[in-house]
Amino acid sequence: MTTPPLFTIGYEGAALPDLIATLQAAGVKVLVDTRERAQSRRPGFSKTALGQALASGGIEYRHLRALGTPPSLRKEYRLSHDFQVLAGGYAVHLATQRDALETLGDWVQQQPVCLLCYEADPGACHRSLIAQRLQDLQLVGAVQHLKM
Repeated sequence: MTTPPLFTIGYEGAALPDLIATLQAAGVKVLVDTRERAQSRRPGFSKTALGQALASGGIEYRHLRALGTPPSLRKEYRLSHDFQVLAGGYAVHLATQRDALETLGDWVQQQPVCLLCYEADPGACHRSLIAQRLQDLQLVGAVQHLKM
């Protein structure tokens, strides 16, 4: 049995219709919001509005708050602007989130899933760390970072 791929995407600088079109083109059926707080200053990207827009495009929205970056770590990262600081602290956080990771792995086994966060560059975002951990646990196969 092959392990399904996992998609990731960041909405920084994107318009909501472009996000939905990109997800549809990739065949994504479930968008998993990995923000600790599913709020945004950008219109349409907060939890309720985003969920409604995705539903109208045939994509299910799920918020997995447990995989969000803890507030103390976000603050530390804002001060340092050093992704390695975030990566190190987030690895410690992920080590406590086995249930959430296994849930996410189960979802990926059922249908095409994409992780969502703000940053456009997956190499500067915690969603790439989640994807790598899922690969390490052999819960997902290839990871594809979608671009708009």
